[in-house]
Amino acid sequence: MTTRARLIALLRTLATKDGLEPCALERVMFVRATYTQRKSQVFYDPVILILAQGRKIAHFGGRTIVFDADNYLVVPVPLPFECSTEASMEKPLLGVALTVDPVMVGELLLEMEDHVAVQGVVPGLYSAAMTDDLMHSTIRLLECLRSPVETRILGRQIVRELLYRVLCGGQSAALRAIATRHSHFAQIGKVLRRMHAEYAQSLDVETLAREAGMSVSTFHANFKAVTSNSPLQYLKSVRLHRARTLMVQSGITASIAAGQVGYESASQFSREFKRFFGATPVEEAAKVRAALA
Repeated sequence: MTTRARLIALLRTLATKDGLEPCALERVMFVRATYTQRKSQVFYDPVILILAQGRKIAHFGGRTIVFDADNYLVVPVPLPFECSTEASMEKPLLGVALTVDPVMVGELLLEMEDHVAVQGVVPGLYSAAMTDDLMHSTIRLLECLRSPVETRILGRQIVRELLYRVLCGGQSAALRAIATRHSHFAQIGKVLRRMHAEYAQSLDVETLAREAGMSVSTFHANFKAVTSNSPLQYLKSVRLHRARTLMVQSGITASIAAGQVGYESASQFSREFKRFFGATPVEEAAKVRAALA
């Protein structure tokens, strides 16, 4: 059996449900999809996504980024973007996702004695070529996850190994930058985490710029370089994605969801929701529920 075939076989056994499926090891999830999905709005938390089969295509900042069995995806900060999925029942998309831990990244960079400063502000989403070392590390992780004892004893160590391989890979500047406290990327990342946590509150650009330690104009330029959105566009995206999740998971109405994510006007929320997702809140919630079912 080839290395790739072994990776697919392990994931066919472990990834049993469509979507993201948590496992016994913290920060690790299985990924599976059995149908093609057209380009739509998505929101990814900080993640490293490694696919063994299938393909996703991201559209971000005017770029088209393909990630598949030959290219893994890295999203070091929470980001909205458009994405499509290529998969089928006969050949499902299969993968493993690792939540990015800035503390672990920093620890590894210290042990690697990596003191190279990240120059400028880099985009907050990239793909890189899969390497043999990374594939072997991923297989070791999946084999470990078949045993509760090995998961408990060896799991975190293998996750560190896998993260190390990603840091050694090409185009890893954005991942390295999140652990560099005074880099512009890390400062924007700090603001993004606040916006992600306090999306329902009133957040203005001047306040966020002060938190980042930048002038408003510098903050706006750096923010857009990382996220491909203005601060207000990003905040709107966070609110709309969160509202959709609330309607799907809690069954609340659009007007209640609007208030919970920070909208004062339910009609404004409905207009912006339809413009963003291409469907009314009721239609979109029904569509997502049907897909999950």
